[in-house]
Amino acid sequence: MNVLITGATGYIGSHTIVSLLENGYEVIGLDNFSNSKGNVLDKLEKITGKKIKFYQGNMLNEDLLDKIFSENKIDFVIDFAAYKSVGDSVSKPIEYYINNVSSVLNLIKVMKKYNIKSLIFSSSATVYGMPSKVPIIETDKVGGTTNPYGTSKLFVEKILDDLYKSDNTWNICLFRYFNPVGAHPSGIIGEMPNGVPANLMPYISMVATGKLPLLQIFGNDYDTIDGTGVRDYIHIMDLADAHVCAIEKLHNKQEFNIYNLGTGKGTSVLELVKTYEKVNKVKINYKIAPRRTGDIASCYASAKKAEKELGWKTKYTIEEMCKDAHNFIVKND
Repeated sequence: MNVLITGATGYIGSHTIVSLLENGYEVIGLDNFSNSKGNVLDKLEKITGKKIKFYQGNMLNEDLLDKIFSENKIDFVIDFAAYKSVGDSVSKPIEYYINNVSSVLNLIKVMKKYNIKSLIFSSSATVYGMPSKVPIIETDKVGGTTNPYGTSKLFVEKILDDLYKSDNTWNICLFRYFNPVGAHPSGIIGEMPNGVPANLMPYISMVATGKLPLLQIFGNDYDTIDGTGVRDYIHIMDLADAHVCAIEKLHNKQEFNIYNLGTGKGTSVLELVKTYEKVNKVKINYKIAPRRTGDIASCYASAKKAEKELGWKTKYTIEEMCKDAHNFIVKND
């Protein structure tokens, strides 16, 4: 089976490609390297012993998408291509809406043209806005998003819902990711964003290795175990494996499905920092800073639906997430 991966060299895309190749799938990749590096392709070959067919460019380029679909037999599409920084989205909302929403409209248009109707879309827990309770389940209310990044994901979810209602021959799966962290256990690939990281774990790793001087923890007055924000951190390889499970279970079906991908357990920012220090025997310099606009106190998932329907369950602990993240940054110093 041939799977098109958009955002192929990004953090989640690259690890999912490893899982797909190791499970016998053929992969076609697309990325414009806006938040990744081209050498990831060589690293994927090093891990798996396999090359992927790759196109460089952006999904906003409809002609490029047409070229990809005309040159390849594609059975399934997984869309990872999006800007993902909550903070940047607040300061650059228009750029986020254009990149994260218009690109998906282009993708759907070309998929319809070639009658390819199987799609996994990488959504986010941010679509739940300020959750009224935790753990969050898939039927909980969405909306009330607190930043343009989350709103862009919510818009696409609605677009895909409307698409399926208009034509139920589509097979659409929405994965609402919580907080992917860690790296491939080999240390060959991991989260290495261009510039200063927008996500917590790579920032911690860079402080631990002296690449950055200090971690700012935004807010210590939330109603949580230690006043810092609580999130559901999930190992990137667990997340990657979920996409393989989805293709195996949902292939040839005509359904619209939504799944949370998380561990079901919340970890505070301070707990994550302390675990990282303990596991890797390092010191993380940090200071408390004011809360950021758009942040919420606590957000973690119930992933029971994915376990029941997809046969997927997380395997990695928070300690392994910290260990693998550090292993990657040390090996790629």
